[in-house]
Amino acid sequence: EREITNALEAWKNTFPRKPLLLKGARQVGKTYILKDFGRRRFSHYHYLNFEENKSLIKYFTGDLKPAALLEQLQFHLGVAIDTKNDLLIFDEAQNCPRALTSLKYFNEEKPELAICAAGSLLGVSLNHESFPVGKVTFMDMWPMSFFEYLKGLGENMLAELLGDFSEGKILPEAAHDKLWEIWRTYLVVGGLPEAVKTFSEQRSSTFTAIKAVRKIQKDLENSYLADIAKHSGKVNAMHIERLWQNIPAQLARTQDKGAPKFTFKDAVPGIRGYERLVGPLDWLERAKLAMRSFVVEKAGMPLSAYSKENQFKLYFFDTGMLTAVGGLPPETIMQYGYGSYQGYVAENFVAQELMAAGSNKLYGWQGRTSEVEFLLEASHGCVPCEVKSGKVTHSKSLSVYEERYQPQKSYILSARNGGSDEPFNQFIIYRMLQYQIFLNLQKKFAHHCHLPS
Repeated sequence: EREITNALEAWKNTFPRKPLLLKGARQVGKTYILKDFGRRRFSHYHYLNFEENKSLIKYFTGDLKPAALLEQLQFHLGVAIDTKNDLLIFDEAQNCPRALTSLKYFNEEKPELAICAAGSLLGVSLNHESFPVGKVTFMDMWPMSFFEYLKGLGENMLAELLGDFSEGKILPEAAHDKLWEIWRTYLVVGGLPEAVKTFSEQRSSTFTAIKAVRKIQKDLENSYLADIAKHSGKVNAMHIERLWQNIPAQLARTQDKGAPKFTFKDAVPGIRGYERLVGPLDWLERAKLAMRSFVVEKAGMPLSAYSKENQFKLYFFDTGMLTAVGGLPPETIMQYGYGSYQGYVAENFVAQELMAAGSNKLYGWQGRTSEVEFLLEASHGCVPCEVKSGKVTHSKSLSVYEERYQPQKSYILSARNGGSDEPFNQFIIYRMLQYQIFLNLQKKFAHHCHLPS
């Protein structure tokens, strides 16, 4: 059960409706969610995969008029396509650029047809191919959030409790302890559906379940590396691969702290400087395998005006893959007593939740001797969010920020059980789950579907 279903519903009910482009890394659940959506909300859905069935590409080499294409596709499928009541799915569409180009004509000549295109490397392909700008609706899909993870494990009572959570509220201690225990498993399992499903099915033996999850994550790592080799060119692929695998080492540079600013020296052997790494960095971002958070030295609106392209932090797209690729032993993570690691893993988790909540870009603030991990843009200014991996919530950095910028609100995300009895609102780190912090900053589904707020 995924939150993005609500955004898909909003898209379906939008008129005039443009074709939808669903972007996301491999194995985040794009195919499953579109098929499930088609099964439940349309008379029929028609599924075309341009990676599994390359013979489909020939239908797009000639006339791209929707009438001609639909005739070809109906003969291929052996069934009629009802343009008013059916859903047409183009999967792994990056393998057929002209199928993407055809969306322009579907938008102009067959706007009544609901059509979705998805692909694990759509972001990469769209950078190189001619594309009908303004003729499609974009939507991003990320790994399962912790809230979705709870539902995936069948922990519906805890999920419901979080659904009713509000600022200043303190959870029942038993519920907090249970959520904290499950959250630690999330750091190992992550949010990729296959890993979550496997862990859920074998959960009676945590050791066996985690061992099976790590096997899946290793296979997925190899799949991602194969994608890099296949779609980025031989020399560039080596740089992208080494840069991606270097992210955990970069994050672990500081002792018992959060993620450090990215340094280019030795990130890829023999290559120095942002200019020579900007291509691999952009590729990883467009493929949704990495998340960049820009570091600003002045908190002003808009934050993009105060950010520099070469000053940023780099996070993994999934905490489970981060701890797997980084070689962190699952048992130490489950104990949540792994010293220098826990700060940046917690921070990576928050970055992942923010992106899943609909944030387009991530920002953080860094002063001369102070740092606030995340800044969020609100109508009343920037909202600082400090991440604490444990229960200690005193923050000198946040005090410096508040004294300098006088924000209307500040948040500390920590292991504490809610409440606001301290100088700052205290929130358990998974307070992010229902996105209530962010719902007053931007309308999630309106953002996805480009609707008025």
